[in-house]
Amino acid sequence: MASPRTPVSPPELPERNLQYSQVQYWDQRYKDAADSGPYEWFGDFASFRALLEPELCPEDRILVLGCGNSALSYELFLGGFPNVTSVDYSPVVVAAMRLRYAHVPRLRWETMDVRSLDFPSRSFDVVLEKGTLDALLAGEPDPWNVSSEGVHTVDQVLSEVSRVLVPGGRFVSMTSAGPHFRIRHYAQPRYDWSLRHTTYSSGFHFHFYIMHKGRELSTSQLALGAQVLSSSSPPASPCFLQDSDNEDFLRTIQL
Repeated sequence: MASPRTPVSPPELPERNLQYSQVQYWDQRYKDAADSGPYEWFGDFASFRALLEPELCPEDRILVLGCGNSALSYELFLGGFPNVTSVDYSPVVVAAMRLRYAHVPRLRWETMDVRSLDFPSRSFDVVLEKGTLDALLAGEPDPWNVSSEGVHTVDQVLSEVSRVLVPGGRFVSMTSAGPHFRIRHYAQPRYDWSLRHTTYSSGFHFHFYIMHKGRELSTSQLALGAQVLSSSSPPASPCFLQDSDNEDFLRTIQL
């Protein structure tokens, strides 16, 4: 079995961006994950460690959403944060991660859809996501005007994040989406959190958002959030993101 630090070559990209939001694609992509090194969306732990660690305490209960085969959970454990639960909706990758890190029984791996988490309310002090929302929105034809289905998908995830966080808890989102794309989704008063943004990495910058449960959004952030509410409403029945390859930004950064 490969070492968790073993480099891995870029995986085969899907034929259509919509496939990033489908579990079948990830099951196929991760079929050999137990025998290969981790693949990191938007940088490894070292690239954002200086931003993340000040938000963490050693005793924190940490939830990692859409963990994939990233080494983030293991790196957190090595960094002195042992209480880490990682979820992904691909049972293939969850089984692979359990096998890869069998020597670290304190790390927990669960098959779960981030839109409907099977945890009690107020279960975690910190929730992390790195690229999970990007994957769920990858089929959107126009990132400037997200469809009602896309808005609803993001709201499902963020509502669950808010629910499982304790008062004073922190939600950290690492993404390729800049403030003009993402703040409007995060800045909803019903999530009951504040919002701060910065960037990390060199060259192509990635975005780091930190939300603190129980603090308030600014007036300007609330105004941005209201734009989403006025232009979109939840669909009446279950739906899927639209299939289009007009916006091919994920291919251009080789995820």
